[in-house]
Amino acid sequence: MWPRIGELRTLALGTSGELRSTLNGLVLAGVKTATAGLLTEYAEEGEELERVGERLVLVDDDDHLVGVVEVTGVEVVRFADVSWDFARSEGEGDPSIEDWRSGHAAYWARLGTPVTDDTDVVCLRFRLLPTDDGVIGT
Repeated sequence: MWPRIGELRTLALGTSGELRSTLNGLVLAGVKTATAGLLTEYAEEGEELERVGERLVLVDDDDHLVGVVEVTGVEVVRFADVSWDFARSEGEGDPSIEDWRSGHAAYWARLGTPVTDDTDVVCLRFRLLPTDDGVIGT
């Protein structure tokens, strides 16, 4: 299972260190409103897919609160079918869908999970919420 803060699941973007810090900064700046994960990761962790309206705690390397996001969309698609609209929403500056696919394939391969065109990808869209509205621990 993924860590929880209060009753909310956490969202740890990328890998620890500079990548996570950069991605969290993009979320806090309102540039990153989506992230992609592998469906197999959910099964391995015994987790259900997020649902629209669910709130997630964005965390740093030490699982400390960075922000709270609300899920606005969840879709499972083949790696080859991830849309350019979704890829742009990740806010990471990829100039084309081909660059997005190349970068994400390399990332997952480095983590030991090579992907193919048929690999199921969870496309998660979200919006940043204010953290002073009592959403933690609800």
